Amino acid sequence: MTGQGASAPAPIPPNHIAKRGGDGIALRLIAPVMRLVEIPMLAFQRMLGINRLAWVFLAPNLVLFGLFAFLPVILNIAYATTGGANVLLVDRPFVGARNFALLSDCANYLDPNSCREDKFWRAVWNTTWFVTLQVGIMVAFSLLTAIVLNREIRARGFFRAVFFFPVLLSPVVVALIWKWILQREGVLNAFLDWTGVGGYNWLVDADWAFGWSVFLSVWAHMGFYTLILLAGLQAIPRDVYEAATMDRASPWRVFRRITLPLLSPTMLVVLVLALIKGVQTFDEVYAFTGGGPGTATTFIIQYIYEEGFAGAPRLFGLAAAASLLVAGVLVILTLVQLWLNRRSANG
Repeated sequence: MTGQGASAPAPIPPNHIAKRGGDGIALRLIAPVMRLVEIPMLAFQRMLGINRLAWVFLAPNLVLFGLFAFLPVILNIAYATTGGANVLLVDRPFVGARNFALLSDCANYLDPNSCREDKFWRAVWNTTWFVTLQVGIMVAFSLLTAIVLNREIRARGFFRAVFFFPVLLSPVVVALIWKWILQREGVLNAFLDWTGVGGYNWLVDADWAFGWSVFLSVWAHMGFYTLILLAGLQAIPRDVYEAATMDRASPWRVFRRITLPLLSPTMLVVLVLALIKGVQTFDEVYAFTGGGPGTATTFIIQYIYEEGFAGAPRLFGLAAAASLLVAGVLVILTLVQLWLNRRSANG
């Protein structure tokens, strides 16, 4: 019975009834398969116990992770402690730390010419300067861009997409585009000739080639870090800025006292990610300059590649030792990040 004024229940839409009927058919089809799966799962549960059953589900991922992560590290250590040009480990003599000693044999580490493996130290110093310039410029411009894109400006969504678009391109494609622009008969020189300034061999001059390599990397990856910083800016409560406005705080004071402190955890993540990415730079610069002119843009990953795969003879042991040193640097950077995060979390 319904009381006076009570409304009748709304009818169920026909499409909802059809959807529920479709779900019922799907469940009836899946139910036999699930019952078949349930039989071995119950047996595993009785045999292993409920607490150990999780390892059954983790085992496939652990096997794949060990096969493609731990095993290559073990093989890398094995190659770093053996010598010769043979590929098979059984054919390679054990040399201990000789490859590491060869890489570190220097009279003056600030002068690559005094090192026995001078190309390695040139690559180390090139990488050091590259990471310092690239990370500093990229983080600064990413922060500035994120602050601008976080404001109420016209076509904000369009500009966000424009800044992020280079990240979607292949590094090799980015390198070839800028190589086409900067080559002697490229677009930039054509414009300079048209204006009467005159063209220049940008990629033949060592200093310009290095500078353009830094610019190329910043241009290609800045959008990714801008997006992270933009997310960090949007996570800052708006009422903090409203209180600063009521107190008539200057924009610089707001940025220094509010934005930077609250954005510091995100900035730390961006800084460490950019450092790790900078140390690993290879493909875009290799396609852009090939490491030249000379060794002006030869970085540590290119050195590992050339010693282990492109050179003659192929010095797998030397390349493996250099890669372990790079891995050690990256581990140190990661540990520094964890330490700084823990320190900032503890106040």
